[in-house]
Amino acid sequence: MSHIFPRHCHTDMPTAVGRDGCFLIDASGKRYFDGSGGAAVSCLGHSNERVIAAIKDQAETLAYAHTGFFTTAPAEELADLLIAHAPGDLDRVYLVSGGSEAVEAALKLARQFHIENGEPSRKHVIARRQSYHGNTLGALAAGGNAWRRQQFSPLLIDVSHIAPCYEYAERATDETLFDYGQRVANELEEEIQRLGPENVMAFIAEPVVGATLGAVPPVEGYFKRIREICDAHGVLLILDEVMCGMGRTGHLFACDAEGIAPDILCIAKGLGAGYQPIGAMLCTSQIYDAVANGTGFFQHGHTYLGHPIAAAVGCAVLKEILENDLVAQVRSRGAFLGTQLHHVFGQHPNVGDIRGRGLFWGIELVENRDSKTPFDPSRGIAAKIKKAAFAEGLACYPMPGTRDGRIGDHVMLAPPFVASEAELKGVVESLERALIMTL
Repeated sequence: MSHIFPRHCHTDMPTAVGRDGCFLIDASGKRYFDGSGGAAVSCLGHSNERVIAAIKDQAETLAYAHTGFFTTAPAEELADLLIAHAPGDLDRVYLVSGGSEAVEAALKLARQFHIENGEPSRKHVIARRQSYHGNTLGALAAGGNAWRRQQFSPLLIDVSHIAPCYEYAERATDETLFDYGQRVANELEEEIQRLGPENVMAFIAEPVVGATLGAVPPVEGYFKRIREICDAHGVLLILDEVMCGMGRTGHLFACDAEGIAPDILCIAKGLGAGYQPIGAMLCTSQIYDAVANGTGFFQHGHTYLGHPIAAAVGCAVLKEILENDLVAQVRSRGAFLGTQLHHVFGQHPNVGDIRGRGLFWGIELVENRDSKTPFDPSRGIAAKIKKAAFAEGLACYPMPGTRDGRIGDHVMLAPPFVASEAELKGVVESLERALIMTL
């Protein structure tokens, strides 16, 4: 009997014992192509020798030093490397152990910035429906997924949620893409006015929405309007690139595709590529200086901040991505994967939408393609597809509740950047067989 507390108490899972490039191997010897990179994590596959060597070398040099006493060479190097390629005025890096921690740090820093800046009334956070920003209480409160929030709602701070930029399901038939994007962006202006501009501290959003909507990119002009609104009211823009960043969408930082930069940016997942738990919060010099010239102390912290081995891994991962021009490879392989998905599923009667950017793709499943009507949630479509795909040797990321946290189903794909075209074609073929078995 296992003493592990699993994610689901009634699911028997195979034991992973090995790896081979983009594949994981269980105790029976069965191979599974990692078509979702876990949760958009394993961007370099599972056998990268440079990253493995970085872990060994750093462990032999220095395993741990608490940031209350020391800085370390790998932490300094990683911060320099990130800022050298970061958008806009981002200038400081706060290293943490994952995405939820990065978002928690961002929310706290946003609040402290306004206090240090002489505006203590700024306390409200605005986010979007059907967003996901992590599972710690602050990050969960910011997230707009009703299913994840429901049983914990009495514990969550009050956060406003406006419409997402989800044109497949929510754009009116008589709206252009641009007009739709401006309309939903202007909901931010309306909510700021409702709360009072002097009371709003930050707006948080994913540039490309991941787990809850299934790789939904914004329409053109949406984020430029969001940036304008934030600037007009002194509201900090926090971008959550935990899932979509670090090259996943064909840009090292996903917001580069929108031609904007945030005040605070959160990354994780692909930063460590699964080899170590690591995340980071980046902020502008203006925000850092407000703290540095004020109290001089950010009232926050965790034991494993800036862990030397994790930071060494982050450096090795970034160097692999940059030196091998993997961001360009993501764009080309992503175009190939998109073409394959449209070829196989473009006319499927139960595929309503195929969307994505780079190597980050989502397929929304519907009962009626013409009306866009989702399947009844009692059918458990997402869970059945996950099981069928896994039997085919494909690990992918199906999720229920796409539309509102209760109804709707999608499948998300986020394969490693190093996957070959043949392997990506195999992903589509395995997924096709899974849909045949399920629908």
